[in-house]
Amino acid sequence: MPDQPAVPPDLHRAVLDDVPVRTLYLLMKLRQDVFTMEQGATDADLDGRELEAGTELLWIQEAGEPIAHLRLLREADGTVRIGRVAVRADRRRGGHGRRLMVAALERARELTPSAEVHLDAQAYLETWYASMGFETVGGMFLEAGIEHVAMVLRPDGTR
Repeated sequence: MPDQPAVPPDLHRAVLDDVPVRTLYLLMKLRQDVFTMEQGATDADLDGRELEAGTELLWIQEAGEPIAHLRLLREADGTVRIGRVAVRADRRRGGHGRRLMVAALERARELTPSAEVHLDAQAYLETWYASMGFETVGGMFLEAGIEHVAMVLRPDGTR
């Protein structure tokens, strides 16, 4: 039997109420595997922000399972915040994280073209986020027991 061509990963976006239950479970398991089991995060991952109006979940799915995930929040001050960026360990270095970030940034511009996009990057990923235009705007701090830095992407590219 000839090899089947590889099916490209599927990109999905939805508010919490529109995520199928099985997919939601797998998204939360992915976050648990990455943040709690692998990285030893000390704070609870589920903080209630997914329940806020306007929060969107984005994920890449292969063979019916999420392999990369993030959430997009609209803050009260008009900014957009990206968080909970996670890629399954065996799927890293395949461009999935970058593809997801590009989709999130495109969505942020659709929602609020003039908004700054903020994120708290794990410190070891600071250069990776900088490669997408983010600028570090603060010193290192601990979040969930993991070193982070605050970063921002301005709509006009100014620093």
